[in-house]
Amino acid sequence: MALLNAKERMLRRAAKDIEAGMTVNLGIGLPTQVMTYVSKDLPVCLHSENGIAGVGALVTKDKADRNLIDAGGAYISPVPGASYFDSAVSFALVRSGRLDLTLLGAFEVAANGDLANWIIPGRFAAGVGGAIELAQKARKVGVITTHTDKHGNPKILERCTLPLTAINCVDRIYTDMAVCDITSEGLILKEIAEGVSVEDVVNATGADLTIPSAPLPTF
Repeated sequence: MALLNAKERMLRRAAKDIEAGMTVNLGIGLPTQVMTYVSKDLPVCLHSENGIAGVGALVTKDKADRNLIDAGGAYISPVPGASYFDSAVSFALVRSGRLDLTLLGAFEVAANGDLANWIIPGRFAAGVGGAIELAQKARKVGVITTHTDKHGNPKILERCTLPLTAINCVDRIYTDMAVCDITSEGLILKEIAEGVSVEDVVNATGADLTIPSAPLPTF
């Protein structure tokens, strides 16, 4: 399975959980690409924590308004009715629970929903940034990440080994191999990627994984 195809499938699957009327924040990195796979006709309010509600498509440098960037520094376009505000208002929106969904990247996710996504010790990090607020306050938190790191080590663990961004915050994990839900009953396998077996997922997961008895959907 080519990496590009695996990434595209992962992003497409995450995009399916964005529903009409939602206010959504997409974290820096891979999650920002999710909107590529959301229908332009779907009424969604995309929020960026640097002070925009109504973020539209990414644009190239030659077509960009240099004043309009998202939180990751990418050039964006506004949708009709977009609004702009300072960081105080932006984070008041986040902290008051007005985000229906945030999709974040991760270095590690624990079976209880703990999230580690801001630093690997010994490597430079600009700081935890808005992720700590988004993870704590959004109504639903999804993580988009590869199932294992570049060395083949699991990113989904019984407990995170890296410094935490937030505790007990993640609801759903989208990887290149599977979709898993974090519930009060534990970590549940919900879907598997086409061409991947349940055994593959279990072997790549560093935590106990509940496998439903019914056949699993593929994506």
